[in-house]
Amino acid sequence: MKKVSLLLLPILIGLMVFSAMDAAAQKMKKEAVVWPADQIKWIPDPDGSGGMSANLWGDMNKGAYGALVSIPAGSKFPLHTHTSDVKAVVISGTFIYTPEGGTETRLGAGSYCLVPGGSRHTSGTGDDAPCVMFQEGSGKWDVKPVGETLKKKE
Repeated sequence: MKKVSLLLLPILIGLMVFSAMDAAAQKMKKEAVVWPADQIKWIPDPDGSGGMSANLWGDMNKGAYGALVSIPAGSKFPLHTHTSDVKAVVISGTFIYTPEGGTETRLGAGSYCLVPGGSRHTSGTGDDAPCVMFQEGSGKWDVKPVGETLKKKE
């Protein structure tokens, strides 16, 4: 009887381990996410710029994210930085990027841009059409204007 118990013990332990691994694998299975264009939820940007965004994963107002972004035609954003890296692929329209002291680059559909966090730049869109981009950020989306002076309390 002891021999049978000693033989059954490793088998039971093996079954328990296998069962736990199978359950973990089931939890790790991911399902496809499919959103036809007419089902993507666009929301107005909270800054009142007239832009729109649609979070695809994460939340651009809280942390790391991937989103579609639409910026109105003729938008101009003065010298600013972002806290985190921002990567963008232009889908339509023209995105205009100029690093501080550098040359303006006009990016059309299919173009890619990586703006490192903390880098000073201006940006905007062409006058002819809104610019739609896929944008990914390693942290929360923000715009930090450069050149604003703090008023001293007297």
